Amino acid sequence: MKKIFLTIVLGALLPSILFAQFTLQGKVSNQQTQQELAGATLNLIGNYTVQSSINGNYSFKNLKAGNYVLAVSYIGFQTKTIKINLIANQVENISLSKSSFIANEVVVNATRASENSATTFKNLSKKDIEKNNFGQDLPYLLDQTPGVVTFSDAGAGVGYTGLRIRGSDATRVNVTINGIPYNDTESQGTFWVNLPDFASSVDNIQIQRGVGTSTNGAGAFGGSLNIQTGTLKDSAYLELNNTAGSYNTLKNTLNIGTGLLNGKFSFDGRLSRIVSDGYIDSASSDLKSYFMSGAYYGKTSLLRLNVFSGQEKTYQAWNGVAEADLANNRRSNVFTYDNQTDNYQQDHYQLLYSKSFSPKLSANAALHYTRGKGYYEELKEGEDFASYGLDSLFIGTDTIASTDLIRRRWLKNDFYGATYSLRFQPDNKTDFTLGGAYNEYDGDHFGEVIWAQFASQSKIRQRYYFDNGFKTDFNIYAKASRQFNNLALFADLQYRNVNYTFLGFDRNLNNVEQAANLNFFNPKIGFTYSLNEQSNFYASYSVANKEPNRNDFTESSPDSRPKSERLKNVEAGYRIRNQWVNAGANIYLMNYKDQLVLTGQINDVGAYVRSNVEDSFRNGIEVDASFVVTPKLTLAVTSAFSQNKVKNFVEFLDEYDVNFDPIGQSSNTYTKTDIAFSPNYVGSSTIAYKPAKQFEIALISKYVSKQFLDNTSNNNRKLDAFFVNNLRLNYDVKLKGVKSLGIGLLANNIFNELYESNGYTFSYVYDGALTTENFYYPQAETNFLFSVNVKF
Repeated sequence: MKKIFLTIVLGALLPSILFAQFTLQGKVSNQQTQQELAGATLNLIGNYTVQSSINGNYSFKNLKAGNYVLAVSYIGFQTKTIKINLIANQVENISLSKSSFIANEVVVNATRASENSATTFKNLSKKDIEKNNFGQDLPYLLDQTPGVVTFSDAGAGVGYTGLRIRGSDATRVNVTINGIPYNDTESQGTFWVNLPDFASSVDNIQIQRGVGTSTNGAGAFGGSLNIQTGTLKDSAYLELNNTAGSYNTLKNTLNIGTGLLNGKFSFDGRLSRIVSDGYIDSASSDLKSYFMSGAYYGKTSLLRLNVFSGQEKTYQAWNGVAEADLANNRRSNVFTYDNQTDNYQQDHYQLLYSKSFSPKLSANAALHYTRGKGYYEELKEGEDFASYGLDSLFIGTDTIASTDLIRRRWLKNDFYGATYSLRFQPDNKTDFTLGGAYNEYDGDHFGEVIWAQFASQSKIRQRYYFDNGFKTDFNIYAKASRQFNNLALFADLQYRNVNYTFLGFDRNLNNVEQAANLNFFNPKIGFTYSLNEQSNFYASYSVANKEPNRNDFTESSPDSRPKSERLKNVEAGYRIRNQWVNAGANIYLMNYKDQLVLTGQINDVGAYVRSNVEDSFRNGIEVDASFVVTPKLTLAVTSAFSQNKVKNFVEFLDEYDVNFDPIGQSSNTYTKTDIAFSPNYVGSSTIAYKPAKQFEIALISKYVSKQFLDNTSNNNRKLDAFFVNNLRLNYDVKLKGVKSLGIGLLANNIFNELYESNGYTFSYVYDGALTTENFYYPQAETNFLFSVNVKF
């Protein structure tokens, strides 16, 4: 009778037990010293992730009864996995042991923002990257992050691609690979075409928006991309990744690795090829790359050598499509010469060393060398001999002063230097970092005439110009943070010196070697307040300075040379992470002093270069959130609302008479106009549904409001708003003899939106009438990429 009664009671209580919500909490500590570990990562696998507080405490709330697996990790310690049977509120204290070797993550630690830092950022894991890697360039894998707009010259994401963050172009986005600068030193741009399929060698990426933390290389005026390449795998592996799709796109990737050998060594390698005809006519790409890495793991040190290279041959599509041609042939290409190509190879060598002297003191150092060499070839018609240092031809009574010719413009450069950081943590509440870098760039620029209809006195490969640019970049920074209960304060101070020697115009308009020496001080301060283990509030104030680029220097004289830019950046935000939501919302204010923009004005040497506008700003609100709607359904959304204004802008227009002879320039003055390529709204969403554990269907959407092509807010010079939807299918099959077989399908632009995400414009006055010419980069219509990935 008692058993029957007990069974009835338990049966009555069972629903409340099953549907009750419990808390799993505890403390994370160092097993050897018993010291609390702040910032340890606790992943309740299949649910959500939290980080331990300043006192090492953690808490998972609103959990249902059941079996869980908890993975706990902390840099420098062995990851611990615990199985938990949760039937009531439970306390689980966890102690971690020091790792037998240094974690790879310490390589980028000095330039990274942590979960509790006062910086606006987003992390992408290797899993995030792999899921979307169908062979398109790396910017397309970042397209679902807040405020990002991507574009492709060829229209299909292969070849010359780029991105903007908060409306800031590549010259204002700092990129580092393992803490080593990647931006081109002179132009300050980033050319992803030189790193084809690099995403297949990336372990994780942190995207910082705004000024961010102190880093190495070009100044961050809109954001930073901090990329870490592959880290140690547990065991040997072999992966074959293949993609085929529209426009004859084909990607083949081989990844191999040894895992840890003899407890000390590891070797990894990748070989890739990508070819595509492109959406735009003749905008083909032939891309090859490799990546090799070898590492030695000591008890307290890590030594890693990375060697990687990219080689590209891309048919030029960088002139875009004229507005008048969009309606009739949006895929047209003005270039018809059969070898109108860009050819470049870039080889990278990185030697990375990390050393832990004690639990409180560690250091990183790196040596690097990059060798670049290549040219672009083009057919030019009706070129004056004088422009190439050649004499006119006299045939009988006829004078021939011009010719059709084919030329190559070359760039050969060497970039090398060293980076370092020293980290001191006297206790679990205090953190000091001292770091910096010294880099040198030596670049030759020259042009050759390889064919001419009329040769004059030229020789084969007639070199018609040569100049060299030499630039040094030194920086040193000190970072400190201190925790006071729930409040963390930080300060970050950077000094940067840039010295640039180049061929430019002097005050007498002679082209002579010159030098510019610039010194910058970039301070940052902020705080983070932890409301609980799952949420915090942060705010920061930062100052950044940035030098003009190569053309600003070489195409001006000391009297017309633009000044450096200055940015004051305020960030404030709120972050929360629990079982159901991982979200962040922030506001930002970015005030520029002397921002460099194109105005159309001709300077004293007859060149169009960027001019300083005294006051401009970007203000906005950003939201980045993901929700677990049900165990099978997740939703991720981003929204970026912004105002991007130039307070006073003067536009200069060339004037021509009826015979198209220049007669001077006129100007128009505007007040509080939109900054070019800065949409007021960028939003994205990913709705992912898993009907089965191995199968996921995702609808990926992106909306970008209209953008102006210049700084006049003229609706006749704009990119229309666009709304693009992609469909992604991923299916993992378990087969005997292989670790996994992954099948993927990416259907891009499934509703066939006809849109352009980039362009340019120029206007002039002809015979008293204003003429505007717009050029656009149309993006592909509905297209497909199908992938098969086999892992052994």
